[in-house]
Amino acid sequence: MNTKGYCNIPSELFYYITFLSRALPPRSTKTFIELLVGSLLTQSGFVTSSIWILDMANQWFSYHKWLEKGQWSYLILMRQWTALFLKLFPDKQVYLAIDDSIVLRNSKKAPMSKIHHQHGSKTNQPEYVRGQCWVALAAIVERAKSNTALPLLFRLTPQAGNTGKLVIARTLIRAVLQQFKEKSVTVLVDSWYMRRSFIQPIQAYNMTIIGQVRIDTALYKRPRQRKGPGRRRKYGTKYTKTEMKRLPKHQETLKLYGREQQVNYRTAVAKARFLDGQLVRFVWCEFEDSKGKKRPRLLLSTDTELTGLEIIKAYEKRWAIEPMFNQMKNAWGMKEAWQQTRQVLHRWVHIIALAYVLPQLLAIKCSDKVVHLMDDTPWQKHKPTTAGRIRLGLLKYFSHVRIRDWWDGKSRKFQPPDTDILRQFEAIL
Repeated sequence: MNTKGYCNIPSELFYYITFLSRALPPRSTKTFIELLVGSLLTQSGFVTSSIWILDMANQWFSYHKWLEKGQWSYLILMRQWTALFLKLFPDKQVYLAIDDSIVLRNSKKAPMSKIHHQHGSKTNQPEYVRGQCWVALAAIVERAKSNTALPLLFRLTPQAGNTGKLVIARTLIRAVLQQFKEKSVTVLVDSWYMRRSFIQPIQAYNMTIIGQVRIDTALYKRPRQRKGPGRRRKYGTKYTKTEMKRLPKHQETLKLYGREQQVNYRTAVAKARFLDGQLVRFVWCEFEDSKGKKRPRLLLSTDTELTGLEIIKAYEKRWAIEPMFNQMKNAWGMKEAWQQTRQVLHRWVHIIALAYVLPQLLAIKCSDKVVHLMDDTPWQKHKPTTAGRIRLGLLKYFSHVRIRDWWDGKSRKFQPPDTDILRQFEAIL
């Protein structure tokens, strides 16, 4: 790599890697940086692919041994990434999304591999498949009037036992709870996680939950108490479809799920029976599809002060986690990530997640500084800056370079040799 190429790499990338590296022991830092940058440059999820794309200083078994027996914690590493996220996005309101996805596996020897129900009803796939189910916690950020999901934590569902996806979702929230205690957090989930065993523990952390529920969910008006003896009434009249149609109707034209569409909705505060009579705000909304058919949906929010329109716009942010799963599995190699044990697989998948995060941060925070990285794709110069295009640009500068020599153990900085491009970040570091 020539010296002239240094100036074309945004200095923010070196700052991000330096910040993340400080969560690891000094002996593990150089190996971590090599695997992180290697995962960033390759589309394959194999460890050997990440090794061969750089000029590695050690033999291949050294990196596999570090993943298996190295004295470091992926949880501490991802908490360091969460701290970086909070520095880069200091907004008071934070949106977190929880969802799960299945990585298909043929082998029964794969860690936590079992038969899952394919509830997505995907084309040319059976109803039941063998694979690994990952539950993910992601932070949603807005960029260019669209939303991007940045993964914070992943966890595999166990092969046996009573630890289901609801328990794992609560565990992921608890893992980063202290870092978000000064923020106003809204957790966005789909209908699978809208259960009392998940909602009420998360509410105890002073977080708001917004999610979609079944359209036949039992909702009741607040009761009118009668005078005289007897037990006080807990529920009033039930909200049936007929009762909901009597509510005031609102119409809005919004850009939701990638296109503009007309939304008809009705909203009110009600008591949810599955939450033991807790007051919630529901939004009965109808979206017109491409054929003009109206599909009803029922959204619930534990914050009754929100308006119906705010709930619809907030829940739309959850959709960003779907393309995140798609890109991580197909473009960043998560579907090819293979290790012998559950612990080592967790370590490697979280390194892949950080490799996915870095170009996303460059696209969001410094899109004006990555112009030179787009020179190799001139036919797409009028299209938005994406993480994939940034990766192609970085491949030109990092490919077959001895990245290990770029780490200064004395100053604990990652930067090109014979330069000091991180001087502007010294106060932050």
